[in-house]
Amino acid sequence: QVQVVESGGGLVQAGGSLRLSCVVSGRTFSRYAMGWFRQSPGKARQFVASIAWNGRRADYGDPVRGRFTISRDNAKNTVYLQMGSLKSEDTAVYYCKADNQLWSIGVSAGRGDWGQGTQVTVSS
Repeated sequence: QVQVVESGGGLVQAGGSLRLSCVVSGRTFSRYAMGWFRQSPGKARQFVASIAWNGRRADYGDPVRGRFTISRDNAKNTVYLQMGSLKSEDTAVYYCKADNQLWSIGVSAGRGDWGQGTQVTVSS
């Protein structure tokens, strides 16, 4: 059984930084893409970033490109989301997504496993 567990959320001031972590167990982590999504109250879940199984490709949603960085440590079964220049509109629950397509380079909201989410609140 695949388990996806996020951590690192919290309250931060606008302009600040925060790093989220996501640990995956129950699967050979290094063979699958990983990603982050977020959801604010009343809004649809939004793609934030993804990273290929080998770390050689990263994709970002337009609202976060240039401010957020996704990375992975396959030895620790962990993916990170470094968030910088945070804005109030970044406030959301952030969900980690573990893809289930072997050797994948991106993630899809329609497949794979979700974490339980971690709250990020940016105060202005």
